[in-house]
Amino acid sequence: MKTARRHKITNCAIYPGSFDPITFGHVSVVRRALKIFDRIIVAVAINTSKRHTFSVKERVRMLGQVFQSEGDVEVDSFSGLLVDYVKERGARAILRGIRTMTDFDYEFQMALANKSLEPTVEQVFMMTEGKYLYYSSSIIKEIVSLGGSAREMVPEIVEANLRKKLWKPKRPGPH
Repeated sequence: MKTARRHKITNCAIYPGSFDPITFGHVSVVRRALKIFDRIIVAVAINTSKRHTFSVKERVRMLGQVFQSEGDVEVDSFSGLLVDYVKERGARAILRGIRTMTDFDYEFQMALANKSLEPTVEQVFMMTEGKYLYYSSSIIKEIVSLGGSAREMVPEIVEANLRKKLWKPKRPGPH
């Protein structure tokens, strides 16, 4: 009887997004997805039509710092069609975090479009943990810009960088 030789096939997923900024919800999705996939590539989408707080380079740097102790997480950036990037990187799936039904409706449409463009790439939706459900980038940015703390919402390095960019202390003036 002949025994089949086994070789390790890397089960890799691409986790695309703007990550402006990265939140603990994003971090949670990546860490939980590592229980399913051998490798996650967190890919910052380059979208020149959208105004961002952080440049692509800054977001990639912060993501690298957040995931520096995760050996199976790589941080990259891409432009163009996501499915082309997925194929180029040899990944098998697109990973997306879902917070609400609104997210699901949007992601479902995107998944169908991606599937029609590249039938071999699977779409995996992962629900955000309840404690991170209502953390949106716009809410976090507003809190920080008004001098509030986002330490429960974003990693320390991200909050520090947000504070540098957004917080303008009020100067005492006439009332």
